[in-house]
Amino acid sequence: MQRPIGIDLFAGAGGMTLGFEQAGFDIPISVELDPIHCATHKFNFPFWSILCRNVVDITADEIRQLPDIQNREIDVIFGGPPCQGFSQIGKRALDDPRNELISHFLRLVLELKPKYFVIENVKGLAIGKHKFFLEEVIDKFYKNGYQVQQPYQVLNAVNYGVPQHRERLFLLGCQNGLTLPNYPQIKIDKKLENYITVWDAIGDLPEVENYPELLEIDWVKAENDYRKPSKYARKLRSLRRLNNNYSYKRAYDWTILTSSLRTKHTEKSIARFSATEPGKIESVSHFYKLNPEGICNTLRAGTPSSRGAYTSPRPIHPFTPRCITVREAARLHSYPDWFRFHVTKWHGFRQVGNSVPPLLAKAVAEEIIHALNIQPLKPRRKKYKLEKLENLALNMSIAADLYGVDRHTIAPRMRK
Repeated sequence: MQRPIGIDLFAGAGGMTLGFEQAGFDIPISVELDPIHCATHKFNFPFWSILCRNVVDITADEIRQLPDIQNREIDVIFGGPPCQGFSQIGKRALDDPRNELISHFLRLVLELKPKYFVIENVKGLAIGKHKFFLEEVIDKFYKNGYQVQQPYQVLNAVNYGVPQHRERLFLLGCQNGLTLPNYPQIKIDKKLENYITVWDAIGDLPEVENYPELLEIDWVKAENDYRKPSKYARKLRSLRRLNNNYSYKRAYDWTILTSSLRTKHTEKSIARFSATEPGKIESVSHFYKLNPEGICNTLRAGTPSSRGAYTSPRPIHPFTPRCITVREAARLHSYPDWFRFHVTKWHGFRQVGNSVPPLLAKAVAEEIIHALNIQPLKPRRKKYKLEKLENLALNMSIAADLYGVDRHTIAPRMRK
């Protein structure tokens, strides 16, 4: 018996891919435009394929010809296509070139005919005039043999075991005649307030300030510096299994602290960070200082310099006067510790902030599994080695050459 299969059309580093894998799906093909993300994705999912392509240029026939797809029924296609152009009432927003990515998501779903689809997007798509665009997308599905679960919902990651306030719109649909998936029920008991806190997530991690070498590289042997982990941290360190986790095991050395390149702050910044109370915004940098007993604010990726920005505010550590590391951000996003990111802080935070938290994706994917009426299969006990560490250190030019794409596919990063 085979596991159900899915395709991730906007994969990034792999947050949704991982969540669907944990729920019991195989994701033999993922599509991603950014070669830096592709290289990281391939590192973390060595047994599957990544297509470094723009969905605009991909045809259903190309995907069907791939050896891992061919004539197999596709159970689900998912992804978060960016939507930037919203027209006024009476205008066709789907015809706006800024929305071509969601148009091509639609096209590939209708051509590949998966049983189910999941669209993830910013919650603003469900507000005001943007709703007309969303209704246009839904109408297109209805006219082409698909039904959509309504009313559509905005889900907050904090309600699904993620220690972060992160609200995203999810659109769930299936072919006519199949059972519509439900939205996942909130897994947090608000009366008991059993949310995972910031300190639950990162409190056991070694203090990076104790390791001068982390100013130059993003990993260090830190076996004796881990503190007692919470239940949540134990799961992310693979010391304890996640509930209903059907993902493939990865071999990794938990004594090595990874994705932890330090930031060298000025003395003035350190003083300001120290003076800022937990849960407050530092007045100059506008960075949020994490409350150890609270929930993380939404982690953002920032925007490329071509769109007027360079980076995104990173939270301040609750006790040490510094910004958090990529690994700490990954913990706050529900990534397990074996999952690694690009060695630079800029790309690493972009990969975390752009992604769907895996535990949120898993909650949605479990509803698709339930609608399919199948019992997910646990993989065999084999552990997969995560090698090719050079994948995590490629610059944009080398990554583009590796995948045979234009070096300017992604706007170059410009320092101000």
